Amino acid sequence: MAETLAAPATDAHHDDHGHGHTITGISNEKLAMWLFLGSECLLFGGLISTFLLYRKKLNSFPGFENAEISKLGAQLFDIPFTSVSSFVLLMSSLTMVLAVSSLQRRDEQRMRIWLLATALLGASFIAGQIYEFTAFVKEGLGFTTNIFSSAFFTLTGFHGAHVVIGIIILMTMFAMSLQGRLGPERAEALEIAGLYWHFVDVVWVVVFVVVYLIK
Repeated sequence: MAETLAAPATDAHHDDHGHGHTITGISNEKLAMWLFLGSECLLFGGLISTFLLYRKKLNSFPGFENAEISKLGAQLFDIPFTSVSSFVLLMSSLTMVLAVSSLQRRDEQRMRIWLLATALLGASFIAGQIYEFTAFVKEGLGFTTNIFSSAFFTLTGFHGAHVVIGIIILMTMFAMSLQGRLGPERAEALEIAGLYWHFVDVVWVVVFVVVYLIK
């Protein structure tokens, strides 16, 4: 009788699928992702702060005198194009939510559709960023042109690298689903991947405002 009563206590911090839970009530895997995202906030905070410190140091840009520095952003930054690209990335957060919701409802086929749509939207954003970087280089603003350009390319390029990593994660999940290794019982794995993707989207909102909208 004592052994029967003691058995549930042994599994008190595990769910039906063997995932360990912390005292907060969430799984160890999800807690690890939250801690990782917390460290990423510090990293991007440092990059954004550095950009803000050096955003006015444009006097080494070829063809621009000090009196014309304020015109640089208006001439180089294509705000409408970047706004559309940003909207595309934000829409991918919606498709990610729909993918997780579909898997939780055991609709694996629809989940694959939304997962692929999320990856494609992310890839479209990266394509737009590559186009923008190419246009900047053609105008003479390269990574080593001045301190501002170094800070700009570091910040936006680092974010782009995070989006690429997210796309790789999504396509891995898609492949796992096709192989039958991502069923409803592993919905939390997709949810954790979604946390990373949403974080990348939120960070871009901050980057977009700081880099493109603040004069």
